[in-house]
Amino acid sequence: MSLTLRTISREQHLAYIQSLLAASHMQVPAWADVKAEWRSENLGWFDDRTGQLVGVGLVLYRQLPKIKRYLAYLPEGPVINWFAPNLQEWMEPMLAHLKQQGAFSVKMGPPVIIRRWDATSIKKGIQDPDVKRLRDIEADHIEPRAFEVADKLRRMGWQQGEDGGAGFGDVQPRYVFQVPLANRSLEEVHKNFNQLWRRNIKKAEKAGVEVVQGGYHDLEEWQRLYEITAVRDHFRPRPLSYFQRMWAALNNEDPNRMRLYFARHNGVNLSAATMLVVGGHVWYSYGASDNIGREVRPSNAMQWAMLRDSYALGATVYDLRGISDSLDESDHLFGLIQFKVGTGGQAAEYLGEWDFPLNKLLHKALDIYMSRR
Repeated sequence: MSLTLRTISREQHLAYIQSLLAASHMQVPAWADVKAEWRSENLGWFDDRTGQLVGVGLVLYRQLPKIKRYLAYLPEGPVINWFAPNLQEWMEPMLAHLKQQGAFSVKMGPPVIIRRWDATSIKKGIQDPDVKRLRDIEADHIEPRAFEVADKLRRMGWQQGEDGGAGFGDVQPRYVFQVPLANRSLEEVHKNFNQLWRRNIKKAEKAGVEVVQGGYHDLEEWQRLYEITAVRDHFRPRPLSYFQRMWAALNNEDPNRMRLYFARHNGVNLSAATMLVVGGHVWYSYGASDNIGREVRPSNAMQWAMLRDSYALGATVYDLRGISDSLDESDHLFGLIQFKVGTGGQAAEYLGEWDFPLNKLLHKALDIYMSRR
């Protein structure tokens, strides 16, 4: 199949995404409005024989200080057939186009899962003193074609960071935690929760915790809980304007793209979360909770309600997003994986993010600048 790449309209891009079973929320056209500080472009790959659109990509361009050169970034994209035998024919026109647009370096995150670990295997790993990382545990599911994709990219000159993109940074997480919903009943999903989760859900029910959905006007209340969380967990919170922009942009594109949930007890909101939906893929994207009322387990009640709603939407996967690959109990991110493992889902490892330096000197300069930040 020979391919042509060109800029497409947002409408074409969205129609293509809507024709798929799922795609990353960072590859929908409206994501460009969320990331308003970046310049953006919608790319389309066309099959030369049929003239049909066969792949899309949202590119975000970040300008280098003082010069008119850009970092071109495709978060969790592009949305193409990654297992195509002719991967080079997809990549070459993209790199040529981005270079023409003034890009000195390209960063992308192939949405390709390489390994999966079931909750039971992770629990065993946590109990084993010799196991320090997810990679030390034998994976329950391996996708051999993903290794072929990595080999092809390397041969084309794409590069990965020293740690292979592991951990948290300004980039997307390489390891995520997902609860598969396809071909399973809700009873099965609930049964797969660990004892503590089931007990906590029951506790919340008994205490009268209710889970409700909010709208745009409730984002200020979301922000209050989110800022309490930021102080407690030592991270810099995004401003309220970011979530307002996100809500307006995403729900303007599709009224069901973003949801807001609160778990409340005696009329007081104790925890909150944002949820994103693209086709059959649902993400729990941001979470927040107060320092009070933890004994009535609002977070467990809220997650269970979100899972049930995802199931009702016909979702095939409920994605709890990033985890660290560390299974060391002294690691500050360990609590996160422990909480998510309780859902009985799976840890998944993506191929990670890849860089292509179009101008090696500027790419190196950016690398040094980023490492000093």
